[in-house]
Amino acid sequence: MDHGTRGELVDRLAEAIGSLRAAHPLRVAIDGPPAAGKTTLADELAVVLRARGRHVIRATIDDFLFPRAQRYRRGQYSAEGCYFDAHDNAALCRVLLDPLGPGGGRRFRHAVYDADADTSYLPPAMTAPEDAVLLFDGVFLLRPELVDRWDLRVFVSVPFEQTVDRAQHRGTAPAGSPTHAAAIERTWRDRYIPAQQLYLATARPTDHADVIVDNADLQRPAWEARPPRW
Repeated sequence: MDHGTRGELVDRLAEAIGSLRAAHPLRVAIDGPPAAGKTTLADELAVVLRARGRHVIRATIDDFLFPRAQRYRRGQYSAEGCYFDAHDNAALCRVLLDPLGPGGGRRFRHAVYDADADTSYLPPAMTAPEDAVLLFDGVFLLRPELVDRWDLRVFVSVPFEQTVDRAQHRGTAPAGSPTHAAAIERTWRDRYIPAQQLYLATARPTDHADVIVDNADLQRPAWEARPPRW
């Protein structure tokens, strides 16, 4: 693996995207476990690409959730529910990935779910320029239903124990709240981490990733391109 600063990593990813040629917008998946740093990496990459003159569409799997009753029908801490019931992958393909892909009309929507209202939501449709870049972050993006719909696949890897620590650090409850800390701990250990283990065992996302980022050290990440692009 190569090691460097965050800026170097983002520049390398931007160069990789710039080297891709397609007759449709490029669809970039930034996959990995919760609290791995996917959203931050996607946001940083968006800044660099826009500065280079690319039209960037930012979207996230959190806007393609099913309503809460469906997500938790197997129970609040079900790993199987997290993997199989949480995300509307069919809608993701229908309104976003397929329209931006080969033969698509480039008329897309960036969401189907309103988290605040916990209900379905359809924002106005937009038309993407042909040379646009979709930066899409989320979990389980390289599962069989989605893996072939990406033009570049990035997997952000972090030890599971470290994701628990990061989740505790970014928690929104009052500082020092033991109840909130315990809820985060149980959610990660009973739902999120086992769901990721299920995903790794069944979908083998790292086998499909074009770039694997070791994001354990946020300031000095490591990365590997497979097959080498750089």
